[in-house]
Amino acid sequence: MGYPGKNHKQYQTPKRPFEKTRIEDETRLVIEYGLRNKREVWKAQSYLRRYRKAARDLLALSGMGTEQTRYEAKKDELIGHMQRSGLLGPDADIDNVLALKVQQGLERRLQTLVYRQGLARSPKQARQLITHGHIAISGKRVSIPGYRVARKEEGSISYYGRSPLAGTDHAERARITRTGR
Repeated sequence: MGYPGKNHKQYQTPKRPFEKTRIEDETRLVIEYGLRNKREVWKAQSYLRRYRKAARDLLALSGMGTEQTRYEAKKDELIGHMQRSGLLGPDADIDNVLALKVQQGLERRLQTLVYRQGLARSPKQARQLITHGHIAISGKRVSIPGYRVARKEEGSISYYGRSPLAGTDHAERARITRTGR
């Protein structure tokens, strides 16, 4: 079982460590989303892998001939959870869960959403603002760039109230708004 206070690895490393196309794809994702290293890509892949496994288990459950109400309840629970987290749209089905890409998981990170909302000029700057404590969700400071933002929290991302960037007269904030990002 292991010691519960000890951190455990949240990802799986690739089975083929020197596959050229995979390395190029991961490098492109690291640059595009401003990630620290490829480990963050692997974490996003493992995160989505769990959802796809749950969807495959549901399909197997329906194929075994179990009662339809139990299958529908589990399916609605899985899809509802993914819709609340922002990974799926309102009219999603099991096929949409199986078709998830790593980009959809990376789009739900706080770092990406801060950049997309125009609170930072680049993904790297968004990461820096978050780790330095300048970003808050619903008024609470969040200092984890990989924090997965739920759909209901998405509109409440802003600068932290006691941060120097919260004032509209800050020089860096003026640069961010002037460049359009």
